[in-house]
Amino acid sequence: MIFNFFYNLCIGLYDLLVHLDAPFSRKPRKMMKGHWIVYELLRQQVEPDAQYVWFHAASLGEFEQGRPMIEQIRSKYPEYKILLTFFSPSGYEVRNDYRGADIVCYLPFDKPRNVKKFLSIVKPCMAFFIKYEFWMNYLEQLHEMRIPVYSISSIFDRHQIFFKWYGIQYRKILQVFDYLFVQNEASKRYLAKIGVTRVSVAGDTRFDRVLQIRSQAKDLPLVGIFKGNYKTLVAGSSWPSDEDLFIDYFNSHPDIKLIIAPHVTDENHLVQIVSKLKRSSIRYSRADEKNVAQADCLIIDCYGLLSSIYRYGEISYVGGGFGAGIHNTLEAAVYGIPVIFGPKYQKFMEAVQLIEAKGAFSIKNSEELNGLLDKLLSDDTFLRESGSKARFYVTEHAGATEKIMNMINF
Repeated sequence: MIFNFFYNLCIGLYDLLVHLDAPFSRKPRKMMKGHWIVYELLRQQVEPDAQYVWFHAASLGEFEQGRPMIEQIRSKYPEYKILLTFFSPSGYEVRNDYRGADIVCYLPFDKPRNVKKFLSIVKPCMAFFIKYEFWMNYLEQLHEMRIPVYSISSIFDRHQIFFKWYGIQYRKILQVFDYLFVQNEASKRYLAKIGVTRVSVAGDTRFDRVLQIRSQAKDLPLVGIFKGNYKTLVAGSSWPSDEDLFIDYFNSHPDIKLIIAPHVTDENHLVQIVSKLKRSSIRYSRADEKNVAQADCLIIDCYGLLSSIYRYGEISYVGGGFGAGIHNTLEAAVYGIPVIFGPKYQKFMEAVQLIEAKGAFSIKNSEELNGLLDKLLSDDTFLRESGSKARFYVTEHAGATEKIMNMINF
């Protein structure tokens, strides 16, 4: 009871802070607007006699992990409706028009009153929480209502609260799941130590998703014209600290071309990128068949193209490794090109394993990047073998979606 009181107190304080910050910050403001309309939206859109399978994702990355499952259910069991909820605006604002779901909305904060109201409207027949989503009140209420609930693509390590002496009460949340489909054997072992045994090692559904993306990759004629016969470095989700390094190399190597798809595409950042370039560049939004062929650097100033653009490169650089952590390396690796990123990658299992497979490389500074790029661009055998190892790593780890689907009763 004491644990529940403090948990609910923390959720209430977080809710209050978001409300207080909303007038001054765009992200909390969007979240609040979404929360204000969520119950009315559900009342209008939920069909009383339909069976809803509920997927909850924190943000965009978790959604991409859940997407193969959503689309498998949609294909194999069309009699079910799909409800998709997000916690973060960075997920909802991008995917609120996703056609694979019948209803897309924010998930109200995990307060007992919100939980009962939400579930009384939706009445899901089963629920899937993706990766790190462990909301106590939602999970306990689902359990009380005898609604099957699953965790997919989850991953556990000794640093999480479940495995600390002060996390004993929090462990009970994991017992509520009907099944946890984890990414690796280590996660299963950690869970077994605290008595959680309804666990299966299924792998990471992101591998299935990137293979799906590759099969549906967009043909981008302007990018093809830009590339021509040049070897091309594709830098995705880059930040200024990344750009300082690879732009410096690009400026002094006229034999290669560069495509930059920055993580942030606001005007200030785009102007900053151009200021660092000493060779000709063009923004994608301003490109045509004539000017794009004459440019040395193509700057992608819109979202939604990066996963298709990687296939135009011989080498990829994935940003974030000099900040909070690298972005999606699998989107590049699936095309059979070597992947380069900064030093902060250790929390990302796929990055660690890609390095072990010799399909990816981590660099700490410009000297290391320059040396690596020189080798990749001058040694075709090394370039080809590194790319092949990256692609093999992805295909070897695919299949999580099918494993999960085979263990669930629809």
